[in-house]
Amino acid sequence: MMKIIELTEEISGAAMWLAALKSSRKKSGAVTALPAITYVRPSVKLDAAHIAAYAKVCGFSPAQGVPAIYPQMLTFPMLMAFFASPACPWPGMGTVHLANRIRQHRRLNAGDDLRVEVATGDMLVHEKGQVFNMEMKILRGDELVWDATQTLLRIGVKNPVGEKYVSALNADLPLSRQADISAPSDIGRRYGKVSGDMNPIHLSALSAKLFGFRAAIAHGLWTKARALAQIMPPYPIDQAAVNVEFKTPLFLPAKASLWTTHSELNTAFEVRNQKGDKPHLRGQITYA
Repeated sequence: MMKIIELTEEISGAAMWLAALKSSRKKSGAVTALPAITYVRPSVKLDAAHIAAYAKVCGFSPAQGVPAIYPQMLTFPMLMAFFASPACPWPGMGTVHLANRIRQHRRLNAGDDLRVEVATGDMLVHEKGQVFNMEMKILRGDELVWDATQTLLRIGVKNPVGEKYVSALNADLPLSRQADISAPSDIGRRYGKVSGDMNPIHLSALSAKLFGFRAAIAHGLWTKARALAQIMPPYPIDQAAVNVEFKTPLFLPAKASLWTTHSELNTAFEVRNQKGDKPHLRGQITYA
């Protein structure tokens, strides 16, 4: 049976990351399935000031309204609660964000009162370890207005279980260079303050080196949002689906490049390095 855990109080960023660091002590044996758990925030109001701060750090214009990717921010405390709990067999630190799919079904507006849910999902086999999904839903009243799947990889897990993980995106499309993207050295700290994701690997070269990185790396969801800010229409949208797969870290500071190709209802895109020969992420937008 599905276990429901209701979160009614705000969790501070410091408390979240202290719990995440403590979870690093976890040692798991064989795992055949994730426990069936759903975290719920029954009433979350979309805050205009926070939306504006998020839009600014990601490059969206006010005319674009609530960005389709913004609701992901509402799920972050619940995801962190799962990582810190005994129900999650692996530590939060060191778990890699492999892919992210979002679907917006209805336009969102500042002031909306929403129900936010995050549930455990399927496990998949990857050549580097165990993949697992976290399923996210946002409802306005009884209506589903947004949902997402966050696909995560725990590297080094022996004998992973599930179906084989398969990329859902075409790597052979003829893309053309559209724009440059600047990722300054402080973008991890700026985005972290807005999103709550203060993972040390994003904050500074010094803190990233403590976890084995040669420099701080940009948040994958910031890189996704930065690309969407330039690709999506300059007005609020009602419906869209955005799939992204994260390929290589974007070390800070960096200059990246945005590549796209368009069809009637789809835009395929990649964020690549400055030379344009290595992808940091690959994605596709579908409008309905």
